[in-house]
Amino acid sequence: MQRRPRRNRQSAAIRSLAQETHVTANDLILPLFLLEGTNQKSEVASMPGIFRLSLDLMLKEIESCLKLGIKAFDVFPVVEETYKDQMATRSYDENFFYLQALTTIKREFPEALIITDVAMDPYSSDGHDGIVRDGEIINDETLDVLGKMALAQAATGIDMIGPSDMMDGRVGYLRDILDDAGYSQVGIMSYTAKYASAFYGPFRDALDSAPKFGDKKTYQMNPANRSEALIEAELDYIEGADVLMVKPALAYLDIIADLKANYDLPIAAYNVSGEYAMIKAAGEKGWLDADRARDESLMAIKRAGADMILTYFAKEYLADRQV
Repeated sequence: MQRRPRRNRQSAAIRSLAQETHVTANDLILPLFLLEGTNQKSEVASMPGIFRLSLDLMLKEIESCLKLGIKAFDVFPVVEETYKDQMATRSYDENFFYLQALTTIKREFPEALIITDVAMDPYSSDGHDGIVRDGEIINDETLDVLGKMALAQAATGIDMIGPSDMMDGRVGYLRDILDDAGYSQVGIMSYTAKYASAFYGPFRDALDSAPKFGDKKTYQMNPANRSEALIEAELDYIEGADVLMVKPALAYLDIIADLKANYDLPIAAYNVSGEYAMIKAAGEKGWLDADRARDESLMAIKRAGADMILTYFAKEYLADRQV
């Protein structure tokens, strides 16, 4: 036998040299959950090791993460029910704790890439990503609310918005709104192929943002569809997105690969809450080695073509490598 692939596997040294895919701090974005108040910290029951944090504690968390090499953070607000209404008006109130916190975070850590979420559901009394009228999600009127939200977030100095709502036309609308207001430097990480997935449950627990009725299947994508993701990607590309995202990641590695093969923009993948929770739960049961499963999952997402990975594993993954 002239060709023996096992020769390149026979020691740790040769396996390391021959390794094709590497996951480093430069690939990772850490999602964070922001609470109102001071010295507030609560663990997400369905996401062991993940906490909702008030601003003072979040600043300390970001500082420790920067020391590990994490440079990018996606900050999500935990909005109390008393602040919510049908039009998500708190989302663009400059006095609201989320927007004030973003200003502070960016002032304290100008070197960090701060990404924000643009969608109505955290602020909506209906729990949906768009305006609800007679049980229907109204697309075009929702864009106006998203535009106000994006402008308010851009005014805090953040670097990139992440429209996660899946309304048609929102990337182009937001790009125009931002440019006209002088925020052409603010990037758009579009949730391009966001599927109506069962893997979002723990995230909705973390933010208490589950829909109050029905589901999100009229705007999030059908998990059975593959080519539809290319339609969404083409629209986002034309409309001015800077990054195309696939969400979730592990059940949609083929979609990540498709976008990577067809577009010359960076591809992001969101390793979502349910994917995190499954590994943690199985590890606690002793059914698998959670650390190895974590590392293999992140490697698979990167191997599929993701240039950046939003993952709740970011901090522990890098901390393990510094031991």
